Amino acid sequence: MTDAALIAGATQPSGPGHASGSTPKTLAAAKRLKARHAAEFRFRLYGRTAIIVALSFLVILLGRIVSQGWSTFVQNRISVAVYVDPAKVDARALNGVNWDYMISTAALAKLGLTDDDVGERSGKMSALLSPALGYDLLKKIKADPSLIGKTVTVDGPIGADAGLYYKGLIKRSTAEGDRRLDDAQLGWLDQLKAKGQVTSKFNTDFLTHADSTQPEQAGVAGAAIGSALTLIVVGLLAIPIGVLTAVYLEEFAPKNRWTDLLEVNINNLAAVPSIIYGLLGLALFINMMGVPRSTPLVGGLVLALMALPTVIIATRSALKAVPPSIREAALGVGASRTQTVFHHVLPMARPGIMTGAILALSHAMGETAPGLMVGMVFFSSDLPRGFLSAATVLPVQVFIWENASERAFLSMTAACIMVLLAFMILMNGTAIYLRSRYERRW
Repeated sequence: MTDAALIAGATQPSGPGHASGSTPKTLAAAKRLKARHAAEFRFRLYGRTAIIVALSFLVILLGRIVSQGWSTFVQNRISVAVYVDPAKVDARALNGVNWDYMISTAALAKLGLTDDDVGERSGKMSALLSPALGYDLLKKIKADPSLIGKTVTVDGPIGADAGLYYKGLIKRSTAEGDRRLDDAQLGWLDQLKAKGQVTSKFNTDFLTHADSTQPEQAGVAGAAIGSALTLIVVGLLAIPIGVLTAVYLEEFAPKNRWTDLLEVNINNLAAVPSIIYGLLGLALFINMMGVPRSTPLVGGLVLALMALPTVIIATRSALKAVPPSIREAALGVGASRTQTVFHHVLPMARPGIMTGAILALSHAMGETAPGLMVGMVFFSSDLPRGFLSAATVLPVQVFIWENASERAFLSMTAACIMVLLAFMILMNGTAIYLRSRYERRW
């Protein structure tokens, strides 16, 4: 009897012996039906509540990261016209010239001020400017010594603390003794902004520079290149080895206790904490094999070990999804076992294999512990030039900046996380596209 019939029976007269029109049996069935509907409603409510809570936490997390990191992508730059006084410049020893003092006095002159006898004003102004201005002026003079005795315009980022003031992270309302910039310096910054000496633009330096001890000059390019080189090593090792291992286990290996034991161990390896792989890489690749420390090569070797189980499991699942009729048809027309696998089964399992491989690479890219264990906590102001160059990776760069003492590195940490998330979203989006583009439904 259907639910509708039970309800109808519960509301229809059932005979002269039941004036109320309902039997105990039909009333009980109606109550059970009502309870079942209530349970289904509660289950749907619990599911929707769980989704809302999960999305809320995700929005809070992403919102917190974006709110802290967006200011990093805005750079305040200053342009200063500097008179290169021949009396203060020795063309034979340009590196010994105090270019920062020359630039700070030029910035003071723009405000109608001169340095005092003890150099306090120039020192305070230098704290507002980045050393990059001095390097830029030195570079121009080295390239063209005839600029000595002329006025040269240099352009570069302002200092980290001055940038925090313009971004509202250092407030004038804070007591002067509790902030790194005094009232005079804040007044100078306001005047420079009003005179058009300071402009705001998108911070391309953050995406094109390597790390630096000066926050305004630091960038993620070095860590991004290091991550890319590391992933190339991971892909070249983990994908072919993992796919061929999965093909052998799924299509050729005999089914006995040894292969069963091997499958169990592969599944267990996928759950091993990543720091264990880091310790293994430290002992095996660095201490025993002598692979250079802090390089994309050793990082890629360690992460390849970690990615192998994921690639194998994903490839086996993709191979199992291919209908047995494909194998039977190929064998029936005379194809060998190898031809059947590599000409028919493997191409049809390609979408799942590619998805699993990309997800394994994405997982490897987000790991911090293996990089820490093999010494990729490395500071370099130069971009990596190859697989044997010392480098760091994006997750480790986040770790380095999070532990830095400069306050400006706090927002840069969040910005680095945003870059890392962008890479992860791109890789996962690629996996979703490949799956939907090439997937076949049987």
